Amino acid sequence: MKLSDFNYQLPQELIAQQPARPRDHSRLMVLDRRSKKIEHKAFYNIVDYLRSGDVLVLNDTKVFPARLIGYREKTGGRVEIFLLKRSKLETPGTGQEPKLKIKKSRETWEALIGNRRKRVGQIIVFAKGLKCEIIGQVDQSVWLVEFNKSGRVLERLIDELGEVPTPPYIKEPKNKRTKKLKSDYQTVYAKNTGSVAAPTAGFHFTVALINKLKKRGVQFEFVTLHVGLGTFAPVKIQNIKEHKMHAEFAALSALTAKRLNRAKKEGRRIIAVGTTSVRTLEAFCDKANNLKAGRRWVDIFIYPGYKFKAVDGLVTNFHLPESTLMMLVSAFARPQAGHQLISKAYQSAVKERYRFYSFGDAMFII
Repeated sequence: MKLSDFNYQLPQELIAQQPARPRDHSRLMVLDRRSKKIEHKAFYNIVDYLRSGDVLVLNDTKVFPARLIGYREKTGGRVEIFLLKRSKLETPGTGQEPKLKIKKSRETWEALIGNRRKRVGQIIVFAKGLKCEIIGQVDQSVWLVEFNKSGRVLERLIDELGEVPTPPYIKEPKNKRTKKLKSDYQTVYAKNTGSVAAPTAGFHFTVALINKLKKRGVQFEFVTLHVGLGTFAPVKIQNIKEHKMHAEFAALSALTAKRLNRAKKEGRRIIAVGTTSVRTLEAFCDKANNLKAGRRWVDIFIYPGYKFKAVDGLVTNFHLPESTLMMLVSAFARPQAGHQLISKAYQSAVKERYRFYSFGDAMFII
């Protein structure tokens, strides 16, 4: 398939700049894969499409404020750092660690550094005694930085000093990136810190809606996939099969795997909330279609023709044209001609004036 098969035209005014309030008052398109029927609802109406015994699988990753502003220790020049993820130096055993000596009292991260004069050995100073040293380079754009703090102390300082790294299509001025935005760009069930972008399909759930679904017998399970900057990376080649997917850290607990396998054996529906939940579940499925617990980096690329092993339904947002997310959704809609069905759904969404992207409306594919 070609990259252009996943393109569509979107008026700029349909790109949502703020979430719906309350969250579950966003709109919901319900797409039936078999009948190709499209219905237009509010998200809180999802209770009418779920039944007792259904299992919703959500990604409990938590976004951290990854953009830090500091100054070069020697010259005072301003430096902007965008933290990507803890380095694999912090996760021994990958077989890919650069041969660098890391102090145990410190913590190493991969980062983008917005300063032309950056170099190894340079020290960058932030507020409240936080510093980092540039100690190496991963590739042409990604650098290794070592902080003088680690663990909970470092996490607290990043949370206090950092800014929320919202996607480029959200035009919130930098001077208005407030605590409210930090709260908005987070799911209500976020728990495990590690993402630079949110699993946005989860934005539509409120605590009240979750409790209502639980009372109806809907089971909630959680996986973790820390969303990386690669989620915004464009596909640059026409033959999508040649695209190299970015790797992200994911985890599936033994208890969750056991519960999901039991639900599958009992014929109950496994419904993924978001493409990150889909990728986690599919990555941890073995050849016998059983889910196996684990913690590892995953780079599974799902596009039309992929045979799903774990997922029966999908709650997702409306995605950017020609993105890997569009390809995954198309693959789920129909094995071969899913891009045509999704194209039809997106045309309907534009006509009905749905709101798109991170803070936009939702689609439920059943």
